[in-house]
Amino acid sequence: MRVTRSSSVSKAAMAVGLVVLLVLVAAPWWASRADLRLMGEIYLYVSLATLWNLLAGYAGLVSVGQQAYVGFGGYGFFALAMLAGVPVLVALPLAAVAGALVAVPVAMLIFRLRGAYFAIGTWVVAEVFRLVAAQTPALGGGSGASLPASIVKSLADSRDLREAMAYWLALGVMVLTVGTVFLILRSRRGLALTAIRDNELAARSLGIDIWRTKFFVYVVTAGLTALVGGLIFLQKLRISPDAAFSANDWTAFVIFIVVIGGIGTLEGPIIGTLLFFALRETMAEMGTIYLIALGVVAIAVMLKAPTGLWGVIRARTGAELFPLSRRVQGIGRPEG
Repeated sequence: MRVTRSSSVSKAAMAVGLVVLLVLVAAPWWASRADLRLMGEIYLYVSLATLWNLLAGYAGLVSVGQQAYVGFGGYGFFALAMLAGVPVLVALPLAAVAGALVAVPVAMLIFRLRGAYFAIGTWVVAEVFRLVAAQTPALGGGSGASLPASIVKSLADSRDLREAMAYWLALGVMVLTVGTVFLILRSRRGLALTAIRDNELAARSLGIDIWRTKFFVYVVTAGLTALVGGLIFLQKLRISPDAAFSANDWTAFVIFIVVIGGIGTLEGPIIGTLLFFALRETMAEMGTIYLIALGVVAIAVMLKAPTGLWGVIRARTGAELFPLSRRVQGIGRPEG
């Protein structure tokens, strides 16, 4: 008898996932430009949803202001590339580092808030970031700025190669994000997060430093969210305060994705993103009916499957694609 994390399902999922990843890496040779852009957008939303899920689903930090770091990353990337002349592939990680650094004083401030006040505080921070961006003339002020053609062409010589590069960057960021969150959850800090998620009072009584654990998660999430933001606006080639700090695009849709997929799981954001884009691509032309449909789906899932779609699947089958739970081999069901 021994305790293990892996199972036959997770091993098969990892093998299939590797094959799928190789196929996706080769997408520039078999997919159209429109398909590459759509898949790149899907990857970026998977990244944002995975990060928000780590923040809210494990650390219990329900933020409605993560657009602050999407916008900060976008503006940070534009400032580094346009004003400082930093190469594109260097500006992106530097924007992520800047996002993590600015999250330190922000966390010191908003961690004084609890519950709904914390959520409101994160939104206020995002609004402050938006107002600062709107008052920055060097980056276009309220009207925003476009990325110069010289910077875009520095990424690659031909348009096809630039499209491929943008696609590979989005895929790489998704792999980096999901992989980072997976490793965090597999570590001792991940065990602490699981304990905090299940019962914060009990976790504190066991000696877990809750503030430090949540602070670590917040800073890491901010940095990676800023990286995603920089890449989003590299693909869009233009940035403005309203677009960069859009609560609807970068927080509301992300929360929808996590809720319907399954909060507190790694698989949930992936499933939720695929369902979200399936609904968007089939119903986007229906205008307000599309938004109503999203609301109906969200309410139905919250009422009928509070743990999300993956939560229902896991409860019925015990399947786990990412091996996080500890199992007594050959005896029982996985522990929390």
